[in-house]
Amino acid sequence: MAEEIEKESGEITIEDLARLTGMTVRNIRAHQSRGLLPPPRVIGRTGYYDEEHISRIALIRELQEEGMNLEAIRRILESTGNSSRDLLSFTRSFREPYEDEQPEILEISEIAQPWGETALDKDGMRRLEELGLMRRLGDGRIEVLSPKLLAAGVELAELGVPAADALSALESLRDRSGAVAEVFIQVFNELFWEPFDRAGRPPDEWPRVQDALQRMRPLAADALLASFQLAMDEATEGAIGEMIRRDLETDRSGPPGAA
Repeated sequence: MAEEIEKESGEITIEDLARLTGMTVRNIRAHQSRGLLPPPRVIGRTGYYDEEHISRIALIRELQEEGMNLEAIRRILESTGNSSRDLLSFTRSFREPYEDEQPEILEISEIAQPWGETALDKDGMRRLEELGLMRRLGDGRIEVLSPKLLAAGVELAELGVPAADALSALESLRDRSGAVAEVFIQVFNELFWEPFDRAGRPPDEWPRVQDALQRMRPLAADALLASFQLAMDEATEGAIGEMIRRDLETDRSGPPGAA
């Protein structure tokens, strides 16, 4: 009877927790001893775990993938209280792609070949990696993280732009996009996250903060595109105006060498 009650309440044994999370019982106990996992609810001699423990383990793994060590993770988890599921959901929302562009797996030759005579050399491949456009998988295979941005570089090459200049244009674009992203992240931090954090991250406020993040993501993309279109119109008009001004000056002064 007791076992049926535990199953109905969603509580599981440490063996079940290990199976569901892909961890060993030993590692689960090690996480508990480090203060990374809350203790189970003990009935008799059996400890029972729940969804909070599953979410906590998933969160620990994702933070480790971000390069954090276990002590740093422990300090973060101390500030979450019993809201690991909320923090896990929030971090996944924060990290999810802004659009559905899917990475592509290509051979190195497939990436270099479209650049043709503009010659994408080893330095060019290194710059593509530093831009975050691709990463090496081994065996001559490359994961292209943004096929659209790489295609833009290839398009420049097809227009006759040297690979080095095309990559410089992509680098400049990436830098400026990063600055725009920082503007929106700063707004989100100052108006939503920091007040929420100072208030102790109350559980009932998580949905509001996450909703603000979800709504700002497409807003940032739309605002960037609209701003770019305006800037492109202004830059084009300015360039055309400059060309017309030069033509008029040439007409007034006559052809080169004229008396």
